Amino acid sequence: MAPFFKVYHNDDRIQEDIAILKSNQVEKENIYVLSHDDDRTDRIASNADANTIGAAEQGLADAVKTTFEKQGDELRNKFENIGFSKEEATEYEAELDKGGVFLIVTDANGVDLDAALS
Repeated sequence: MAPFFKVYHNDDRIQEDIAILKSNQVEKENIYVLSHDDDRTDRIASNADANTIGAAEQGLADAVKTTFEKQGDELRNKFENIGFSKEEATEYEAELDKGGVFLIVTDANGVDLDAALS
């Protein structure tokens, strides 16, 4: 089953929603942020105390491989490594091209995420 995700275009809103998830007992280890801009991703994740998709999620071999890939390939690889299909990864990477930021939850701990983030 693919992880839950929601796309944002407002950095403050994604940070607010991450706080809501944590208040609903969703563990930090299951909350990820991904955007086309590594600095933006790191800033949002740092401000909200969330995770980025790194070597631990990708595995060492894939993490090293992505160092030499084009950014689009790297992002699609990150989506696939966290649980999305190749087709989903391609579709979602295109959304990142439009300036979107993805909030990804790999395990909601039984929380109805659609209701919590409505």
